[in-house]
Amino acid sequence: MTAPTKGLEGIVATTSSVSSIIDGVLTYRGINIDDLAEKGTFEEVVYLLWYGKLPNQTELTEFKKQIVENMVIPNEVLDQIRLFPKDANAMAALRTAVSSLALYDEEAEDMSKEANIRKAIRLQAKIPTIISAFARIREGKEPIQPKKDASLCYNFLYTLTGDEPDPIAIEALDKALILHADHELNASTFASRVTVATLSDVYSGVTSAIGTLKGPLHGGANEAVMVMLEEIGTIENAEPYIEKKLENKEKIMGFGHRVYKTGDPRAKHLQKMSYELGKITGEMKWYDMSTIIEKMITEKKGLKPNTDFYSASVYTSLQIPRDLFTPIFAFSRVSGWTAHILEQLDNNRLIRPRAEYIGPSSQPYVDIENR
Repeated sequence: MTAPTKGLEGIVATTSSVSSIIDGVLTYRGINIDDLAEKGTFEEVVYLLWYGKLPNQTELTEFKKQIVENMVIPNEVLDQIRLFPKDANAMAALRTAVSSLALYDEEAEDMSKEANIRKAIRLQAKIPTIISAFARIREGKEPIQPKKDASLCYNFLYTLTGDEPDPIAIEALDKALILHADHELNASTFASRVTVATLSDVYSGVTSAIGTLKGPLHGGANEAVMVMLEEIGTIENAEPYIEKKLENKEKIMGFGHRVYKTGDPRAKHLQKMSYELGKITGEMKWYDMSTIIEKMITEKKGLKPNTDFYSASVYTSLQIPRDLFTPIFAFSRVSGWTAHILEQLDNNRLIRPRAEYIGPSSQPYVDIENR
């Protein structure tokens, strides 16, 4: 047996045509992420990930119609959310609610390609509604029904606040969702593929992915960035705060990435949106603090910001509660998870790696009276 690699770093575990990271360039189905972020919409990207091509206008119109028609969540799931503790972890709440969706889907156990695509549509549509419903219910407010003639981003912001969202806010969220939609064989995507490789259902695969994304080493970095910015508090305190962190050899969240050595290509798009939203809201301190921190870490550590760093100030400018940052990540990434699930099931083989045993050997069994 070959020597193990810690964290499976650099190990090629499968083939995929969903997305790629080659020489620091991220593509979805071969299309550069810069082009998709600058020219596309999230619904177009979801279609691309699932069907392998960008939709024409007729296909996009029908696809958006299917999404909107499936945004309402079952009353039984809504009743379940009402029973959650008001201080429940948002990702734990999302994980539980998504798992329970399977109980109310007549096609949950149908493993045909057609049924699995329909379940992917339902999951993509319902997850943002679950997030906004949870957020409102814990505040003692009634959930808001999505509008049937609006996009996923519009409906999420609308059902979260009850207010008509600003076009720049919709654009910012749409861009963030595009940038987070897929990222090759990341931890949560791998978890989803391992789950469905046993021929478990799509809901189980997505629930596994949400459970994996919940971990702070994967999905919680943008929330940790915002905690840091809130601790800094003022622009004047940014430099001394970071200097102290560096002196104590503490990790600065939102910098560096295992697969990007020359910088995360997604970060620049979120930096731009952070600036534009700051101008609109009149609250530039989050952006200004972020640029000071970026300059310091780049100069002193040689590290560049990743997608989590500026997404923190983007979501804060959109008045989204900090603990919903990672659920919004799931709102986006479910598009990629389901694309990988469909791909896994198209040419499935049980994923069952080996482990090199390093424990004691040849130990005798000792009778209990002699232990």
